[in-house]
Amino acid sequence: MSIRPFLPWPDRRLRTVCSAVPEITDETQAIWADMVETMDAMPGVGLAAPQIGVMQRLAVVDCSEERGQAVLLANPEVLHASTKLREHEEASPNLPGVSAAIKRPRAVTVRFLNAAGEIKEKDFVGLWATSVQHQIDHLNGRMFFDHLSKTKRDMLLRKARKRGR
Repeated sequence: MSIRPFLPWPDRRLRTVCSAVPEITDETQAIWADMVETMDAMPGVGLAAPQIGVMQRLAVVDCSEERGQAVLLANPEVLHASTKLREHEEASPNLPGVSAAIKRPRAVTVRFLNAAGEIKEKDFVGLWATSVQHQIDHLNGRMFFDHLSKTKRDMLLRKARKRGR
């Protein structure tokens, strides 16, 4: 296992839709292990493969207090989302130093391949739901700030550019 470096925004791969994972292999397991270690080192509550330059539909999420409860997801897709929204301050290690309050569905049902290669459906609520949706956005070439109005997004990116100097 190793901690992997993050792609810096605006690397074009962060805007690329990732490829589906046909099956869970030893390589998939190794990527997931690196992703969990990288996420824990941030520290963060989720990580998607394209954030570290792996263009596959892989994500990890761990919003537990004690850690070590990571959910490993391949090809995750939201089947159902609650109408009730939850606002949370979101950020990304690909664009350090900036964050924004984003409203997302408070609960989601997600279908994915688990570490055993089985198709599973799982309900995520609260921060878990926010993180899963945030990771799925990354797999679809979207960033958290894409949920902002054009004005707020432009302000956030200007602030990020100033911090990067």
